[in-house]
This record gives sequence, C-alpha cells and structure tokens, in this order.
Amino acid sequence: MPQPPKVTVLGSLNMDISVTVPRLAGPGETVLGSAARLQPGGKGANQALAAARLGASVRMVGCCGDDEFGATVRSALTAGGVDVTGVRTIGGAPSGLALITVDAAGENSITVAPGANGLAGQPELAAAFTAPCDALLLSAEIPATVLADALARARNARVLSVLNLAPVPADAPRLVAAGVDWLIVNGPEAGAVLGSQVRSPAEARSAAAALAGAGARHVVITLGAAGAVLGGADGTSAVAGFSVRSVDSVGAGDAFAAALAVAVAVGAPPAEAVRLACAAGAAAVTRPGAQDGLPTGDDVLAATGVRWLLG
Repeated sequence: MPQPPKVTVLGSLNMDISVTVPRLAGPGETVLGSAARLQPGGKGANQALAAARLGASVRMVGCCGDDEFGATVRSALTAGGVDVTGVRTIGGAPSGLALITVDAAGENSITVAPGANGLAGQPELAAAFTAPCDALLLSAEIPATVLADALARARNARVLSVLNLAPVPADAPRLVAAGVDWLIVNGPEAGAVLGSQVRSPAEARSAAAALAGAGARHVVITLGAAGAVLGGADGTSAVAGFSVRSVDSVGAGDAFAAALAVAVAVGAPPAEAVRLACAAGAAAVTRPGAQDGLPTGDDVLAATGVRWLLG
C-alpha cells in the first residue's frame, strides 16, 4: 500500500450558514426554508479535511478571524487530523462566512463574505513552503496574487500544483498562462476563464484543449453526474460519472479536488486519478453537509463500487 502522501492546502476557512429550500429563489424572490444550520466550511478547509479522510497527511494554510467562528473551523480541522499550525488568526478581522441554500434536488447557491480569507498574504506563502509536500492544493477564495506567487514558488521548488480555480478571479487567464500542473474547473468556470459558454460535453472537450494550450499541463472540467473531461498534451478524453442519489451537492467539488490531489500525489495515471476523483465527488453528494458529507475511502466504495487507492 502506498505511503500516505503529504498534501498542503492553501485556501479559505469559512463558517457555513445553510438552509434547505424547496427550490432556489429567483431574482427578487423570497423562499421559505428549513432552520439554518451552522457548520464549518470554506473551500480550503473542506479540501484539507477531504484529503485527510482519504488517507493523506495534510497541512492547512490560511487565515481566520479571532472570533467564535474561527475557533470552530480550526477545531473541526484538528479533530479531522489536519495540521493547522499554518492557519493564522487575524485580530480584529471576521472569519469568512458562506450563505448556502440547497434545493430538493441537492443543487445549491452560495454567497461568500471572505472576511479574514481576503487578508491572506506573504505569511501564508511562507507557511505553505515550510514543510515538504507531494502536492500543493490551491483554491480561489483567497487573493489571486497569493495564488500567483504560490504557483511560482511551486514551480521553482518542483512541487506538484493542483489549482481549483473556483470562484474565478478577474485575472484567471494570467494565472493559467503562468503554468499549473493540474487545473480543475467546472463548466461555467471554464467558460469564465475563456470568455465563452461551456454547457455540453463537446464544449467541455474544446475548453479543456484550449486551457491546456493556454498553460495548464493537465485540465479537468467537471460535469457533475456526467463525470469529467480530461485535457492535456495527449488530447482530451471523457471520464464517466457515477449514478448515485444526490442529497446535497455542497462540498462535492471540494471532495473531487482533494481526491485528485491525493491520487496524483501518489502517482496515479491522469485518467485513473480523474476516475477516482469522480467517485469521491459522487460519494460526497450522497451525504448532507459540506464537511459532514466528505467521504472516506470506505464511503467511496459503498457509494460507487470504486476501491480507493489508500487504506
């Protein structure tokens, strides 16, 4: 069995306020929902916890406020076996906050107030590279300048970089052009980077080829239940999804990104790494909650029949 890979996650930590609704509200519309649930979240924290549940040794780097929410999100990571010594508490700053609505089909709408995440900077860059790692996993709920510097340092240090470009920052094309080992986006995000719409598998294959040509060594465009498209120097290919009962899609993208980072960190071939990531993302939607729903290897097997590569 492979040794647990070392994964460093540089990203956001949030408190999620989630409400289940019969359907997502339209512009100017009010929809009554369930009682609000407060749970730890944030793309970075979710990905760190997901990687740890999938068998990696994980360090989290990011910022939180010196408030109750900050203490809660740190405690959740610690309880999940994640090293939080790289998480900086910023006095006087609020912790990040996400407002999430989830409809009856498991689809969601999310608004994020970055709070302390928006203050990530040079201390986080230094912390991300204070210990060796097999993969550096980045997401875009922190300033794009930090992402750019982290990618440059990873290239210089020959550290494998995995960038989940969500949400898409204004200078996303420049981030891609600077070079990244693995770029993960969904269809709308790929369209935002390229300035075009990506709605079908065929359009996703064209977008993956364009993004690979723009500077990403490997490109993965996720398509939900339809799986994903993989692009790179050898062309593009489709990776099938898994048929599962969706309960809550919040956190599924983070499970996918974490699983991909863990898989490539232990040397899985590209297509197999994406298949495993699809299985992890599918397993995540069968369980409610962002962090509560993140799967272990046993959960992936139970939901999809795919055996995870780490015990």
